[in-house]
Amino acid sequence: MRGNLALVLHAHLPFVRHPEHEEFFEEDWLFEAITETYVPLLAMMQRLVHDGVAFKLTMSLTPTLCAMLQDDLLQTRYVRHLDALIELARREIERNAEHEELRKLAHFYCDWLAETRRRFVDEWRRDLVAVLRKLRDAGVLEIIGCAATHGLLPLLAQSPEAVRAQVLIGRDSYRETFGADPAGFWLPECAYAPGLEKLLAAANVRWFMLDAHGLMLGKPRPRRAIFAPCFTSAGPAAFARDPESSRQVWSADAGYPGDPAYRDFYRDIGFDLPPDYVWPGAKTPRFTGIKYHRITGRGAEKELYNRRWAVNAAHAHAEHFLESRRRQMHDLGTQNFDPIVVMPFDAELFGHWWYEGPLFLESFIRKAAARDSRVRLTTPSEYLQDNATQETVQPAASSWGENGYWSVWLEPKNAWIYPHLHTAARRMTEAARAHASAPSTNADRALKQLARELLLAQSSDWAFLIKTGTAKHYAAKRTNDHIARFTKLHEQLMSDSVDEAFLADCEWRDNLFPNIEWRHYI
Repeated sequence: MRGNLALVLHAHLPFVRHPEHEEFFEEDWLFEAITETYVPLLAMMQRLVHDGVAFKLTMSLTPTLCAMLQDDLLQTRYVRHLDALIELARREIERNAEHEELRKLAHFYCDWLAETRRRFVDEWRRDLVAVLRKLRDAGVLEIIGCAATHGLLPLLAQSPEAVRAQVLIGRDSYRETFGADPAGFWLPECAYAPGLEKLLAAANVRWFMLDAHGLMLGKPRPRRAIFAPCFTSAGPAAFARDPESSRQVWSADAGYPGDPAYRDFYRDIGFDLPPDYVWPGAKTPRFTGIKYHRITGRGAEKELYNRRWAVNAAHAHAEHFLESRRRQMHDLGTQNFDPIVVMPFDAELFGHWWYEGPLFLESFIRKAAARDSRVRLTTPSEYLQDNATQETVQPAASSWGENGYWSVWLEPKNAWIYPHLHTAARRMTEAARAHASAPSTNADRALKQLARELLLAQSSDWAFLIKTGTAKHYAAKRTNDHIARFTKLHEQLMSDSVDEAFLADCEWRDNLFPNIEWRHYI
């Protein structure tokens, strides 16, 4: 028996791009993720390849994220944002000239940001997707697909055409970006309902992810619990998340990121210092990523961040995590099969929310590669190649959200969204059928933009942000704006009076999926 570990990182952000403004606050979500998560993770993988470390990772990249990473406007704005942070770090060195600890921390951030800029601009030519493709081609990274705009598919199922379009347009986007069909597919929020496997099979997907109870409550109950995939009747295999390894990282009480040695996410100089000093001309506070304090403890006065302590903690937690997985495999040793422990996480946890997360991952991977071969890092696709015979199970409806189902995205604060989405989906299908045979050039353009507006309105992020109260006004406005543009354009299309200027403005604002296939709605 050998134990298999599959690390799966889900990289996703909603499509936020506002060319109508010179600067837009919510675009910082992308900029923070590039600086704190994507660049560190890619640099980590490149170091491991350079050092000859044997490893395999899996990463989902959503179509919306790929569109933003490849967008010239957002790339240019990101470099401008990075330059402003580097200048801020230099001012911080001067401001803290008399405070040795703070001055050292300011130097640390200045050097870190300058190295990030060097990698992004000089080494990688602003093209992170190309770096990901090279890592895939090197055989160390499996990249999997996702629904077009991360729509929560079970909640869109009133319109089967809308669900099919989310899956197939997501597949098409993956093809254009990576030159092949995705073997694996990340269901947004790991939200599953019976029947989705048929759509995945139609998209040529071989496997997908579920939360543990989605498989354990399946029929029949899987004989190997969550430690082996199960095929569905339509073909694609379901892998289940391991709750034990997830708890060690995610738990608010016992998870590694809560260690007092680690950097405190919320204590940021963007809120400690005057906005006009931090961002010249600004009137409201914003995160900068420059944080001088460590978590320290609940209710305690925050102490200054000590990088050496944080590095030591990351190595210690990586050792503990590996030994926990080895014990887990040992406990499964009486079973007559090669078990797999699947460990999916939001990629943004590593670096953005947990600053030391990439260091923890690198340390864990190096330690795992240096030990005996009874535990190895693999990918779900590789596991299926080596273990082609599995039992067939009908999984249960589930998600990885609070309480295990879909209540986060459908509750009193955000339920108003869905009647609009269902109505728009019905109209989209009717419009696509009405123009299926020989659409004019303008009708074809309008149908493509209708699909874009509908897909963007369906993003699960808006319901989530409304539920949590984080950027709830922006999330509500985005939903309403996309539905409003969809409705106006639909009325024009059906009355054969498309306003070309309005259509062009919509295309300029929401420019993802340039080759979108609206016939997927038929």
